[in-house]
Order: sequence, then C-alpha cells, then structure tokens
Amino acid sequence: MQDKVILFDGTSLDGFYEFDDDRPDVTGNPSNWYLADGAMTVNRYNIASEYEYGDAHVHVEFNLPDMPEKTGQGKANSGLFIHGCYEIQILDSYGKESPADDDCGAIYKIAPPLVNACKAPGEWQSFDVFVRAAKIREDGSVAKHAVMTVFLNGQLIHNNVELPRHCACGRYERIVERGPVLLQDHFCPVSFRNIWVRPLD
Repeated sequence: MQDKVILFDGTSLDGFYEFDDDRPDVTGNPSNWYLADGAMTVNRYNIASEYEYGDAHVHVEFNLPDMPEKTGQGKANSGLFIHGCYEIQILDSYGKESPADDDCGAIYKIAPPLVNACKAPGEWQSFDVFVRAAKIREDGSVAKHAVMTVFLNGQLIHNNVELPRHCACGRYERIVERGPVLLQDHFCPVSFRNIWVRPLD
C-alpha cells in the first residue's frame, strides 16, 4: 500500500490554490483562507489541492460553526469535492431525522446518507472516502462511472455508490479520471484540518 500524501497538516496553505467559476482572475492564486491553531477556515473563494489522484482513500476533518439563526443550506454550509467534481455535502444537520440528498454527508443531489452520523457544531468531525475513479474512453465518453464508499465519524454512510454525473460548482464540469480535493466557500466559517490522500491505484 502506498504512503499517504499529506495535503494539510495545520502549518501551511501551500499546495492549495483559489478556484472560482466566475473569477478567472483569481483562479490559480494561492489560498487566502485563514490559518490558525492547526486549522484553516473558509475565506473567500473555493480552494483546490495542486495534488490530483485517481483511486484513493481521502481523509478530511472539519468543524462547523454554531449558526442557530440560520436554517437549511445557510447553516454552516461547505462541501468536500472528490476529484473536484463529486460533492460530499458539509452542513449542520445535527439531530435531523431522515437526512436528504442535500444534508451533511450526502453526495449532493445524488444520494442521501444511509444514516445521520453528524456531531454537534463545534466538535471535530471526519470523512473517510474510498473512491474508485471513473474510466474515460479516448473519445471522452465514460466507460465506467466512479464508485464511492464514505464514512462520517466512523459510521458507514455510503456503500459503493455509483456516481452517474458530476456535481455543480466543482473544479470540472465533466467527469474526470483524476482530480484534486476541493473545499467549498459557501459564506460560512467552516474549519478544516488533517487532510490527506492515500493513493490506491
């Protein structure tokens, strides 16, 4: 098994760059997210890792702000994009019964989590994502869709889910065989730490 590749260890934002669909003038700039106490916190613009991967185990830890005045998609919203094109929703869905396909842990608008494994805001949480990358033919068509298994806080929330399409607002508006870790700016001060990828191909 290959060694894991550390993308963020709490000491530097090197290795991440800004990405914004509507701002080509900022895309590619070094990340301007806040760095303090071993974590980085959302500032303006999405960020993507320079490192790209195919089949992999991706580990990301996150901490949600308590935003009791907000509801729905405005409540501690962010996202983890695998390969820069499949979004695993980050949201304050603590205590919600029957989570939907836009709640925390959902593969956004593709599959709801099997269970609500969310912790309360202010507690560190973790995603462990195992992805088998899509296979693309020479003509650009998809020969095989990506498949994803996801654990939230150690609980299985997706089991070998096939991903028939990319999600909106990612790094790529198409299915790819390799891509970065992308973290979303959705105007909420979500924090992240301990981000790494273990290649499996």
